Amino acid sequence: MYNKAVPVASAGSNAGTLLQGITKEEVERGMVLAKPSSIKSHRKFKAVVYVRNKEEGGRSTPFCKGNTPLFFFRTIDVTGSVQYICDGDDVSRPIEIAMPGDYVNIEANLISNIALSVGLKFAIREGGRSIASGTITEILV
Repeated sequence: MYNKAVPVASAGSNAGTLLQGITKEEVERGMVLAKPSSIKSHRKFKAVVYVRNKEEGGRSTPFCKGNTPLFFFRTIDVTGSVQYICDGDDVSRPIEIAMPGDYVNIEANLISNIALSVGLKFAIREGGRSIASGTITEILV
């Protein structure tokens, strides 16, 4: 808290921490401070996504599998690709494109490992704007 020492910080709190033995060159944006072995880094996941329409600041055109947007998690942007898209209501029915205003299920693959967990919310960004928002439903190995 502003210029006050606080002995305990809960999950989701913004806190300044003193990391002894770590130089500032070793710390990068998007890194997670966690208890050892409490969270793992992953690249592949499944998620339910809402594709924003033009009135909501999203796209006016659909996107298809193979699209490579930026995925924004917590404080980090990571490039990834959408490997699979299926209907939001019928998971067994694959579709080729995700239309603005639709809820879809996707399978995505990121270019680098980051700390992911089920229930983590994210945004899909393209051209400086958020075109979709989603929640991770399953982590894939």
